[in-house]
Amino acid sequence: MIQTQPRHDWTRDEIEALYEGPLDTLIGQALDVKRQNWPDGKVQRSQLLSIKTGGCAEDCGYCSQSAHFDTGLDASKLMPLGEVVEAARRAKENGADRFCMGAAWRSLKDRDLPKVVAMIGAVKAEGLETCVTLGMLEAGQAEALAGAGLDYYNHNLDTSPEYYGRVVSTRTYDDRLETLGRARGAGLKLCCGGILGMGESRADRIGLIHELAKLTPHPESVPINMLVPIPGTPLGNSPAVSVLEMARAIAVCRIVFPKSWVRLSAGREGMTEEGQAMCLLAGANSIFVGDRLLTTDNPDADEDSALMSAMGLEAAGHAEMEKGPRRTTTLIGS
Repeated sequence: MIQTQPRHDWTRDEIEALYEGPLDTLIGQALDVKRQNWPDGKVQRSQLLSIKTGGCAEDCGYCSQSAHFDTGLDASKLMPLGEVVEAARRAKENGADRFCMGAAWRSLKDRDLPKVVAMIGAVKAEGLETCVTLGMLEAGQAEALAGAGLDYYNHNLDTSPEYYGRVVSTRTYDDRLETLGRARGAGLKLCCGGILGMGESRADRIGLIHELAKLTPHPESVPINMLVPIPGTPLGNSPAVSVLEMARAIAVCRIVFPKSWVRLSAGREGMTEEGQAMCLLAGANSIFVGDRLLTTDNPDADEDSALMSAMGLEAAGHAEMEKGPRRTTTLIGS
Protein backbone atom coordinates (compact mmCIF):
# COMPACT_ATOMS: atom_id res chain seq x y z
CA MET A 1 0.00 0.00 0.00
CA ILE A 2 1.37 3.42 -0.99
CA GLN A 3 2.13 5.64 1.99
CA THR A 4 0.36 8.98 1.53
CA GLN A 5 0.08 10.18 5.12
CA PRO A 6 2.87 10.41 7.72
CA ARG A 7 2.94 7.69 10.35
CA HIS A 8 4.24 8.28 13.84
CA ASP A 9 4.17 4.66 14.95
CA TRP A 10 7.09 3.37 12.88
CA THR A 11 9.06 0.76 14.77
CA ARG A 12 12.79 0.35 14.41
CA ASP A 13 12.20 -3.17 13.10
CA GLU A 14 9.89 -1.88 10.37
CA ILE A 15 12.45 0.69 9.25
CA GLU A 16 15.17 -1.95 9.32
CA ALA A 17 13.09 -4.23 7.12
CA LEU A 18 12.74 -1.43 4.57
CA TYR A 19 16.42 -0.52 4.74
CA GLU A 20 17.66 -4.10 4.37
CA GLY A 21 15.35 -5.04 1.50
CA PRO A 22 16.34 -5.42 -2.17
CA LEU A 23 17.42 -2.03 -3.51
CA ASP A 24 15.23 -2.19 -6.62
CA THR A 25 12.14 -2.96 -4.53
CA LEU A 26 13.01 -0.21 -2.06
CA ILE A 27 13.52 2.46 -4.74
CA GLY A 28 10.38 1.35 -6.54
CA GLN A 29 8.34 1.80 -3.38
CA ALA A 30 9.99 5.17 -2.71
CA LEU A 31 9.12 6.37 -6.22
CA ASP A 32 5.50 5.31 -5.75
CA VAL A 33 5.36 7.35 -2.54
CA LYS A 34 7.03 10.32 -4.21
CA ARG A 35 4.68 10.29 -7.20
CA GLN A 36 1.66 10.11 -4.91
CA ASN A 37 2.77 12.99 -2.70
CA TRP A 38 4.87 15.13 -5.06
CA PRO A 39 3.21 14.60 -8.46
CA ASP A 40 4.94 17.51 -10.22
CA GLY A 41 8.31 15.78 -9.76
CA LYS A 42 10.15 19.07 -9.38
CA VAL A 43 13.34 19.60 -7.41
CA GLN A 44 13.68 22.42 -4.91
CA ARG A 45 16.93 24.41 -4.97
CA SER A 46 18.32 25.85 -1.75
CA GLN A 47 21.44 27.93 -1.20
CA LEU A 48 23.44 28.00 2.03
CA LEU A 49 25.52 30.93 3.30
CA SER A 50 27.88 30.91 6.26
CA ILE A 51 27.03 34.18 8.00
CA LYS A 52 29.56 33.53 10.79
CA THR A 53 32.42 31.14 10.16
CA GLY A 54 34.71 29.24 12.55
CA GLY A 55 35.54 29.49 16.24
CA CYS A 56 32.67 27.25 17.39
CA ALA A 57 32.95 25.90 20.95
CA GLU A 58 31.42 22.55 19.99
CA ASP A 59 33.63 19.53 19.23
CA CYS A 60 31.58 17.92 16.46
CA GLY A 61 34.08 15.48 14.99
CA TYR A 62 33.12 16.22 11.38
CA CYS A 63 33.26 20.00 11.49
CA SER A 64 35.99 22.28 10.16
CA GLN A 65 34.55 25.18 12.18
CA SER A 66 35.23 23.74 15.62
CA ALA A 67 37.73 25.67 17.74
CA HIS A 68 38.91 22.31 19.10
CA PHE A 69 40.60 21.31 15.82
CA ASP A 70 43.33 22.80 13.65
CA THR A 71 41.82 22.81 10.17
CA GLY A 72 43.41 25.99 8.86
CA LEU A 73 40.09 27.81 8.90
CA ASP A 74 40.15 31.43 10.07
CA ALA A 75 37.28 32.48 12.31
CA SER A 76 35.21 35.47 11.25
CA LYS A 77 32.62 37.75 12.78
CA LEU A 78 28.95 37.91 11.82
CA MET A 79 28.54 39.16 8.26
CA PRO A 80 27.14 42.65 7.67
CA LEU A 81 23.48 42.77 6.67
CA GLY A 82 24.19 44.25 3.25
CA GLU A 83 26.48 41.37 2.27
CA VAL A 84 23.86 38.82 3.31
CA VAL A 85 21.17 40.55 1.24
CA GLU A 86 23.46 40.72 -1.79
CA ALA A 87 24.22 37.00 -1.46
CA ALA A 88 20.48 36.25 -1.23
CA ARG A 89 19.80 38.26 -4.38
CA ARG A 90 22.52 36.40 -6.28
CA ALA A 91 21.11 33.09 -5.05
CA LYS A 92 17.66 34.01 -6.34
CA GLU A 93 19.08 35.13 -9.69
CA ASN A 94 20.82 31.76 -9.97
CA GLY A 95 17.59 29.84 -9.44
CA ALA A 96 17.46 29.25 -5.69
CA ASP A 97 14.11 29.69 -4.00
CA ARG A 98 15.24 28.86 -0.47
CA PHE A 99 18.06 30.66 1.36
CA CYS A 100 19.72 29.14 4.40
CA MET A 101 22.00 31.02 6.81
CA GLY A 102 24.39 29.21 9.12
CA ALA A 103 26.42 30.56 12.03
CA ALA A 104 29.18 28.60 13.79
CA TRP A 105 27.85 29.02 17.30
CA ARG A 106 27.24 26.59 20.13
CA SER A 107 24.09 28.59 20.82
CA LEU A 108 22.48 31.81 19.71
CA LYS A 109 23.34 34.72 22.03
CA ASP A 110 20.73 37.35 22.79
CA ARG A 111 23.17 40.08 21.75
CA ASP A 112 23.27 38.64 18.22
CA LEU A 113 19.54 38.02 17.94
CA PRO A 114 18.57 41.48 16.56
CA LYS A 115 21.14 41.18 13.75
CA VAL A 116 19.91 37.72 12.77
CA VAL A 117 16.29 38.91 12.92
CA ALA A 118 17.19 41.74 10.53
CA MET A 119 18.81 39.26 8.13
CA ILE A 120 15.75 37.03 8.13
CA GLY A 121 13.43 39.94 7.43
CA ALA A 122 15.63 41.25 4.62
CA VAL A 123 15.92 37.85 2.92
CA LYS A 124 12.16 37.30 3.20
CA ALA A 125 11.68 40.69 1.53
CA GLU A 126 13.60 39.33 -1.46
CA GLY A 127 10.89 36.68 -1.90
CA LEU A 128 12.94 33.73 -0.66
CA GLU A 129 12.01 31.01 1.79
CA THR A 130 14.28 31.29 4.85
CA CYS A 131 16.14 28.81 7.03
CA VAL A 132 18.78 29.34 9.73
CA THR A 133 21.06 27.08 11.73
CA LEU A 134 22.41 28.86 14.80
CA GLY A 135 23.03 26.11 17.33
CA MET A 136 20.97 25.65 20.46
CA LEU A 137 18.09 28.00 21.26
CA GLU A 138 17.17 29.48 24.61
CA ALA A 139 13.69 30.41 25.82
CA GLY A 140 12.08 33.15 23.71
CA GLN A 141 14.61 33.08 20.89
CA ALA A 142 12.61 30.83 18.59
CA GLU A 143 9.62 33.13 18.98
CA ALA A 144 11.74 36.13 17.94
CA LEU A 145 12.99 34.27 14.87
CA ALA A 146 9.44 33.25 13.95
CA GLY A 147 8.31 36.85 14.41
CA ALA A 148 10.87 37.93 11.84
CA GLY A 149 9.28 35.59 9.30
CA LEU A 150 11.64 32.61 9.56
CA ASP A 151 10.28 29.53 7.83
CA TYR A 152 12.64 26.72 8.93
CA TYR A 153 15.07 26.04 11.76
CA ASN A 154 17.84 23.57 10.95
CA HIS A 155 19.19 21.43 13.78
CA ASN A 156 20.34 17.96 12.77
CA LEU A 157 20.34 14.89 14.98
CA ASP A 158 23.42 13.73 13.01
CA THR A 159 23.23 10.02 13.87
CA SER A 160 21.61 7.49 16.20
CA PRO A 161 21.44 8.14 19.96
CA GLU A 162 23.75 5.17 20.50
CA TYR A 163 26.52 6.48 18.24
CA TYR A 164 26.12 10.19 18.95
CA GLY A 165 28.61 10.31 21.84
CA ARG A 166 31.39 9.10 19.52
CA VAL A 167 30.85 12.16 17.32
CA VAL A 168 30.08 14.99 19.76
CA SER A 169 30.80 15.38 23.48
CA THR A 170 29.96 19.05 24.12
CA ARG A 171 26.19 18.63 23.87
CA THR A 172 23.79 15.75 24.29
CA TYR A 173 21.12 14.22 22.12
CA ASP A 174 18.54 15.58 24.53
CA ASP A 175 19.99 19.08 24.03
CA ARG A 176 19.27 18.74 20.34
CA LEU A 177 15.75 17.50 20.96
CA GLU A 178 15.12 20.40 23.32
CA THR A 179 16.11 22.94 20.67
CA LEU A 180 13.89 21.21 18.12
CA GLY A 181 11.04 21.39 20.61
CA ARG A 182 11.55 25.12 21.13
CA ALA A 183 11.59 25.77 17.40
CA ARG A 184 8.45 23.71 16.86
CA GLY A 185 6.74 25.34 19.83
CA ALA A 186 7.27 28.75 18.18
CA GLY A 187 5.55 27.51 15.02
CA LEU A 188 8.70 27.03 12.95
CA LYS A 189 9.12 24.24 10.45
CA LEU A 190 12.02 21.89 11.11
CA CYS A 191 14.94 20.97 8.90
CA CYS A 192 16.46 17.95 10.63
CA GLY A 193 18.43 15.02 9.31
CA GLY A 194 21.86 13.50 9.61
CA ILE A 195 25.24 12.56 8.18
CA LEU A 196 26.32 9.25 6.68
CA GLY A 197 29.92 8.10 6.64
CA MET A 198 31.10 9.02 10.15
CA GLY A 199 32.08 5.45 10.97
CA GLU A 200 28.59 4.53 12.09
CA SER A 201 27.00 1.18 11.29
CA ARG A 202 23.95 0.61 9.15
CA ALA A 203 22.07 0.00 12.40
CA ASP A 204 22.94 3.57 13.42
CA ARG A 205 21.58 4.91 10.14
CA ILE A 206 18.38 3.02 10.78
CA GLY A 207 18.35 4.38 14.33
CA LEU A 208 18.69 7.95 13.07
CA ILE A 209 15.69 7.56 10.75
CA HIS A 210 13.70 5.99 13.56
CA GLU A 211 14.44 8.94 15.88
CA LEU A 212 13.36 11.39 13.17
CA ALA A 213 10.19 9.36 12.62
CA LYS A 214 9.29 9.72 16.31
CA LEU A 215 9.11 13.53 16.02
CA THR A 216 5.53 14.79 15.83
CA PRO A 217 4.97 16.18 13.30
CA HIS A 218 7.83 14.93 11.19
CA PRO A 219 10.47 17.46 10.12
CA GLU A 220 9.23 19.19 6.99
CA SER A 221 12.77 18.94 5.63
CA VAL A 222 15.05 15.91 6.05
CA PRO A 223 18.61 16.56 4.80
CA ILE A 224 20.77 13.51 4.16
CA ASN A 225 24.46 14.43 4.08
CA MET A 226 27.43 12.40 2.93
CA LEU A 227 30.40 13.18 5.19
CA VAL A 228 32.99 15.43 3.54
CA PRO A 229 36.13 14.47 5.50
CA ILE A 230 38.03 17.55 6.68
CA PRO A 231 41.77 17.19 7.40
CA GLY A 232 42.48 18.06 11.03
CA THR A 233 39.13 16.82 12.35
CA PRO A 234 38.73 13.49 14.18
CA LEU A 235 36.73 12.16 11.22
CA GLY A 236 39.12 13.50 8.62
CA ASN A 237 40.27 10.02 7.57
CA SER A 238 36.86 8.37 7.48
CA PRO A 239 36.31 5.99 4.57
CA ALA A 240 33.71 7.18 2.08
CA VAL A 241 30.21 5.82 2.34
CA SER A 242 28.93 4.37 -0.94
CA VAL A 243 26.44 6.14 -3.14
CA LEU A 244 24.32 2.99 -3.00
CA GLU A 245 24.09 3.40 0.78
CA MET A 246 23.14 7.05 0.34
CA ALA A 247 20.43 6.06 -2.13
CA ARG A 248 19.17 3.38 0.24
CA ALA A 249 18.90 5.86 3.13
CA ILE A 250 17.19 8.45 0.93
CA ALA A 251 14.66 5.92 -0.33
CA VAL A 252 13.78 4.87 3.22
CA CYS A 253 13.38 8.54 4.21
CA ARG A 254 11.08 9.15 1.25
CA ILE A 255 8.83 6.30 2.41
CA VAL A 256 8.91 7.17 6.11
CA PHE A 257 8.52 10.94 5.50
CA PRO A 258 6.11 11.07 2.55
CA LYS A 259 5.21 14.75 2.94
CA SER A 260 8.72 16.05 3.72
CA TRP A 261 11.36 17.52 1.46
CA VAL A 262 14.16 14.94 1.38
CA ARG A 263 17.35 16.86 0.68
CA LEU A 264 20.42 15.47 -1.03
CA SER A 265 22.77 17.73 0.87
CA ALA A 266 26.54 17.72 1.51
CA GLY A 267 28.77 15.37 -0.43
CA ARG A 268 27.46 15.88 -3.96
CA GLU A 269 30.81 17.34 -5.03
CA GLY A 270 32.37 13.92 -4.50
CA MET A 271 29.68 12.06 -6.45
CA THR A 272 29.52 11.34 -10.15
CA GLU A 273 26.59 12.65 -12.16
CA GLU A 274 25.23 9.09 -12.19
CA GLY A 275 25.55 8.86 -8.38
CA GLN A 276 23.62 12.08 -7.88
CA ALA A 277 20.99 10.89 -10.34
CA MET A 278 20.57 7.67 -8.39
CA CYS A 279 19.94 9.60 -5.18
CA LEU A 280 17.34 11.75 -6.92
CA LEU A 281 15.72 8.66 -8.39
CA ALA A 282 15.67 7.16 -4.90
CA GLY A 283 13.35 9.92 -3.73
CA ALA A 284 15.32 13.10 -2.97
CA ASN A 285 13.49 16.19 -4.20
CA SER A 286 15.73 19.00 -3.00
CA ILE A 287 19.39 19.92 -3.47
CA PHE A 288 21.70 22.67 -2.30
CA VAL A 289 23.06 24.85 -5.09
CA GLY A 290 25.96 27.29 -5.16
CA ASP A 291 29.66 26.52 -5.08
CA ARG A 292 29.93 26.37 -1.27
CA LEU A 293 28.09 24.64 1.59
CA LEU A 294 29.34 26.59 4.60
CA THR A 295 33.02 25.58 4.26
CA THR A 296 32.91 22.68 1.77
CA ASP A 297 32.71 22.59 -2.02
CA ASN A 298 29.51 21.99 -3.97
CA PRO A 299 28.86 21.47 -7.72
CA ASP A 300 28.55 24.71 -9.66
CA ALA A 301 25.36 25.99 -11.26
CA ASP A 302 26.23 24.78 -14.77
CA GLU A 303 26.82 21.22 -13.53
CA ASP A 304 23.51 21.25 -11.66
CA SER A 305 21.64 22.60 -14.68
CA ALA A 306 23.18 19.90 -16.88
CA LEU A 307 22.17 17.20 -14.40
CA MET A 308 18.60 18.47 -14.12
CA SER A 309 18.34 18.75 -17.89
CA ALA A 310 19.70 15.24 -18.43
CA MET A 311 17.13 13.87 -15.99
CA GLY A 312 14.28 15.94 -17.39
CA LEU A 313 13.70 17.58 -14.00
CA GLU A 314 12.53 21.11 -13.32
CA ALA A 315 13.22 23.39 -10.38
CA ALA A 316 10.38 23.89 -7.92
CA GLY A 317 9.29 27.52 -7.84
CA HIS A 318 8.38 29.34 -4.65
CA ALA A 319 4.66 29.05 -5.41
CA GLU A 320 4.94 25.27 -5.55
CA MET A 321 6.73 25.23 -2.20
CA GLU A 322 4.10 27.39 -0.56
CA LYS A 323 1.29 25.10 -1.69
CA GLY A 324 3.20 21.93 -0.74
CA PRO A 325 1.86 19.22 1.55
CA ARG A 326 0.09 20.59 4.61
CA ARG A 327 -0.26 19.11 8.05
CA THR A 328 -1.47 19.92 11.52
CA THR A 329 1.15 20.81 14.12
CA THR A 330 1.67 19.41 17.58
CA LEU A 331 4.67 19.91 19.84
CA ILE A 332 7.69 17.66 19.95
CA GLY A 333 8.20 16.05 23.29
CA SER A 334 11.66 17.02 24.57
